[in-house]
Amino acid sequence: MKAFLKTYKFSILLLGSIILGAVIGILGGSKTIVLKPFGDLFLNLMFMIIIPLVFFSVTSAIANMKGMKRLGKIMASTFLVFLCTALIASVIGFIGALIVNPAKGIDYSTLKKIVSTGGNAAQQVKQGGVLEQLVNTVTVSDFASLLSKSNMLQLIVFSVLFGISTAMLGEKAEPVTKFLTAASEVTMKMVKIVMYYAPIGLGCYFAAVIGSLGPQILQGYLRVFILYIIITVIYYFGFFTIYAFLAGGKKTINIFWKNAITPTITALATCSSAASIPINLEFTKKMGVPQDVAETVIPLGANIHKDGSAIGGVMKITFLFGLFGKNMTSISSILSIIFVAFLVGAVMAAIPSGGMIGEMLILSVYNFPPELLPIIAVISVIIDAPATVLNSTGNTVSSMMISRLVEGKQWFFKA
Repeated sequence: MKAFLKTYKFSILLLGSIILGAVIGILGGSKTIVLKPFGDLFLNLMFMIIIPLVFFSVTSAIANMKGMKRLGKIMASTFLVFLCTALIASVIGFIGALIVNPAKGIDYSTLKKIVSTGGNAAQQVKQGGVLEQLVNTVTVSDFASLLSKSNMLQLIVFSVLFGISTAMLGEKAEPVTKFLTAASEVTMKMVKIVMYYAPIGLGCYFAAVIGSLGPQILQGYLRVFILYIIITVIYYFGFFTIYAFLAGGKKTINIFWKNAITPTITALATCSSAASIPINLEFTKKMGVPQDVAETVIPLGANIHKDGSAIGGVMKITFLFGLFGKNMTSISSILSIIFVAFLVGAVMAAIPSGGMIGEMLILSVYNFPPELLPIIAVISVIIDAPATVLNSTGNTVSSMMISRLVEGKQWFFKA
């Protein structure tokens, strides 16, 4: 029991504060708007940190990759498999969200009381031709524009280029690499300090939301949770089996499920992909994965390969789209939802969890008001455990597929 409380104490504290906020909102009604400033304080602190956090986290992660002496074939195969599985997860999540609209029946008009921007909050990236929109999405015309949370994608592109340049220079850029690593740790420490206030900030803000919207939004969260559990079961048993079959046929299916239980239980118990790395390494090798492949895929996957987070990203985006009455069925909307969800699950996973970076990315890309951060942050809390299972255990079956790409069809028999 002590181990359980130690693992989940912060999640329990967050969930408890959200539940308390919901009760206060239901009982207090519109009067709970007086609690909004306490929530605003938390939001402002988080958005104040996001720019240096994203830059230092992404650049330091890439700059330190020069220490990973792996074959190019392993790395290429790894990113190919990670890309494909994350996109598949995003598509599956989107199909589920189309069938069950998470925000169905919630009236946004009353939420305007606590949201600073008007009904145009769901406006997407500026209009224009396809090429022009692409250029504006990934670049800015002035460096100073990168220092705005509204240009998060552009900041990521700049950070990736900066990190790659640092890694390519090797020893010449070693002082820069050390600085980036230290700065990343400092900013993450800042996030941890701010997160101590999260239960109070989220609780107060959620009370104001519930007081404005009424308990109807709680039904939306219940639909999100049930939908996510259903998708998790389908993806875990169905798609993990397909991935194992692609790795080598029926024999690899049997060997995968024979060794997948312990990594799954570990992911549930720790609720952390990073904490599951030792167990995943041990059982991935038992699945016949070569040592160099396992030792590359598992640590890397814990940082940049999170299928569960990609599905969660879809849930958050479609929840906001439904809340604002935004069309989700147009081609542009479908592509943008899948792409941003993939980005949340794959690219942003390089940043350690706990800073709500994925949620802030979603708000920035779609130009939603920052006051909506607590609303989608609740989704992260309620889906944390099943999402970790898909994130962590998914790395083990991915390593089997990568082994086939690296070693050939007979990889399993060679092992």
